[in-house]
Amino acid sequence: MWRLLARGALTVDLGIGRRLRPLGPITVSIAAPRELVFGVISDPYLSRTPPALEQKLKVLERGEDMVLAAHFTETRGRTTTTVETVRFEPPSLVHFRLARGPVPHVVEQFLLRDSAGGTELEYSGELGTDLWALGRWWGTLVAHQWEAAVRSSLEAVKQEAERRSVHVGRSGV
Repeated sequence: MWRLLARGALTVDLGIGRRLRPLGPITVSIAAPRELVFGVISDPYLSRTPPALEQKLKVLERGEDMVLAAHFTETRGRTTTTVETVRFEPPSLVHFRLARGPVPHVVEQFLLRDSAGGTELEYSGELGTDLWALGRWWGTLVAHQWEAAVRSSLEAVKQEAERRSVHVGRSGV
């Protein structure tokens, strides 16, 4: 049972003893324009997913400004699968809502703001678990891994946006 929970294949969603805890905030400064950063985040969802991301992301259903996507995250030698709706409000907000995963409730957002050096990207959200103290314990474990995965994703966004920004700057486009 624990293996199924950890992999996101089983969710305890009883609606009793629900505890909410914050995720983040995590803020990253990116030396690239906000529209470019937003594109780095949204393109794999709204356009064709690049081969380099196919091990981490599979878009199950694609709409104009919202997708249903499976995310695959390696944690402790196992793959955890989450399914989330992802909604886009260019060029400032990306909303995530968990549909299936190791906990019954997660809502998150990426907020992008113009800054003197480019873009400030702020991640925040909340994670909820059921069953009082047992849920709080499980939520703490999941939140630690969840935020580590988000930090890794934000670092990848930063690197790619800054790489593209330098390339665009050199080509004069």
